[in-house]
Amino acid sequence: MHRAGFVNIFGKPNAGKSTLLNALLGEKLAIVSPKVQTTRHRITGILTEPGYQVVFSDTPGIIDPKYKLHEKMMGAVKSALEDADVALLIMDVRDNTEECLALFDSLKLKAQCVLVLNKMDNLEKAELDALIARCKAWGKAKAVVPISALQKKNLDGLMQAILQLLPEGEPFYPEDTLTDRSTRFFVAELIREKIFMLFEEEIPYHTAVVVTQFQEKHTLTKISAEIIVTRETQKGIILGEKGKSIREIGSRARVDIEKFLDRKVFLELHVKVRDKWRDNDNYLREYGLI
Repeated sequence: MHRAGFVNIFGKPNAGKSTLLNALLGEKLAIVSPKVQTTRHRITGILTEPGYQVVFSDTPGIIDPKYKLHEKMMGAVKSALEDADVALLIMDVRDNTEECLALFDSLKLKAQCVLVLNKMDNLEKAELDALIARCKAWGKAKAVVPISALQKKNLDGLMQAILQLLPEGEPFYPEDTLTDRSTRFFVAELIREKIFMLFEEEIPYHTAVVVTQFQEKHTLTKISAEIIVTRETQKGIILGEKGKSIREIGSRARVDIEKFLDRKVFLELHVKVRDKWRDNDNYLREYGLI
């Protein structure tokens, strides 16, 4: 008997969805940062083992949209709700339990779900036991599983819960497929991750990254990318004094891109101003956000 299905991850911003996806796959596909709303796309990761294939999807954190960009992000959540065989509802154990359960109620899930209590190390055993009991009393999850995605704790227990709910079926992808996203996509995401790491306040949320050149030469890969911002003042911040900040972005990103591609990389970054790009369908389409 072979099992195969779509297992989609939902939760509030910063609940640990991307960290969980990376931990389950053993590969870094989704960028992570301590800031909320890091994930903008639905990112698919495929785990193939003897007897089963799980097609995981990381989704943007559930928010109240304020821009067209946010609307597109919530569109990715909606599509993931519709095609899930199993939904992983992930919550930070330190978050308000009733708020999280009300949020999950609002999703009106049709799929069977597993309630994932992330960052279990942040609670004493008695507190964690009480939280598990409350979540079981909610009555809508087939299983309640405490984990630490960052520490990779109890991921085996989570996989067991998932596999019990996964339907029988043949694989959807060849066994060596890890994702349906392009290499260019992941390169842009790795650059964007460094912007989240290096800048505070609004800068990361006003920024998009587009790979404009990806040329594989004999000894290295030459990559050019544009960092898109909404205002000239933001361009100045990204560039930094005498180009110091953009060099730091490039230096950090190149290390991760070389690791990802497993070859030397020449990375060239430019900054462009596009006023109100987050509310412009043409720009959103151009930047691969639609």
